[in-house]
Amino acid sequence: MKQTVYTASPESQQIHVWRLDGSGALTLVQVVDVAGQVQPMVISPDKQWLYVGVRPAFRVIAYRIAPDDGTLTEAGHAALPGSPTHISTDRTGRFLFCGSYNGGCVSVTPLVDGLPQAVATVIEGLEGCHSATVSPDNRTLWVPALKQDRICLFTLCDDGALIAQNPADVHTVEGAGPRHLVFHPNRQYAYCVNELNSTVDVWELKDPHGNIECVQTLDMMPPGFSDTRWAADIHITPDGRHLYACDRTASVITIFSVSEDGSVLAVEGHQNTEAQPRGFNIDNSGQFLIAAGQKSHHIAVYSITGAQGLLQEKGRYAAGQGPMWVVVNAW
Repeated sequence: MKQTVYTASPESQQIHVWRLDGSGALTLVQVVDVAGQVQPMVISPDKQWLYVGVRPAFRVIAYRIAPDDGTLTEAGHAALPGSPTHISTDRTGRFLFCGSYNGGCVSVTPLVDGLPQAVATVIEGLEGCHSATVSPDNRTLWVPALKQDRICLFTLCDDGALIAQNPADVHTVEGAGPRHLVFHPNRQYAYCVNELNSTVDVWELKDPHGNIECVQTLDMMPPGFSDTRWAADIHITPDGRHLYACDRTASVITIFSVSEDGSVLAVEGHQNTEAQPRGFNIDNSGQFLIAAGQKSHHIAVYSITGAQGLLQEKGRYAAGQGPMWVVVNAW
């Protein structure tokens, strides 16, 4: 398996393209200069495209991924209705979703032959919209509205329209600030990191009555932490055994073990990492975690070890100015 890591550095307006080998070492293969502050990124389901959100001229840029070495070639772009805070695609690669924190909206951009088209749908009134992630069955779009302490739920229609479900949302505790979420491989649970109180919620997707319910909330901060809580990102290993979340104030990655059925998390430890880790990701083999330090201007690679999923640093690399987003492709 070949793997390529992409990191976005908005301060230097660059994407760094790295080859990840089987030992966890990175080799820089390309630096792409971007006309604007590149921030969120996502890889298409077919592994052929990298989509990036750019500001201050709000748009999504599509880069074609070379099949031999993972290098990028710009192929097209399309305007977005608000500053892109988070982007993702549906499971088939037909639609791109953009959550805009400042714009308070989520949008749907059709993708035709991999290229973004004019925006088809915009839902406004989502204060602090921080991400948009489609469910494993590709039918429900989960959209956290951080300032409203709720996660909005929309049915994704075949034409890209979004229809509010009934109920239209689920609520966190007051002041939690839901931000990013991931799904367990068994499709039964979602895990949401809350920015403002640095907790992780476990959401059961369907109880016996068809409801979505929060079944666990865990504090992700080290014992005795008393500074401002500022959680950012969350990811799960492909086998669903280990979950990770980061906090920017503490510059720490929290390590969780996941029960076999996905319903229960347990904190296994905390890993000090690069200064202000805005984003990180896990490789497709589940062996390595790559974290970006927005203030250190470096990325670090960790091996995921043992039954607890603890992290062991393998190396660190300069990665432009203000790296804040990491995605990994495999083929």
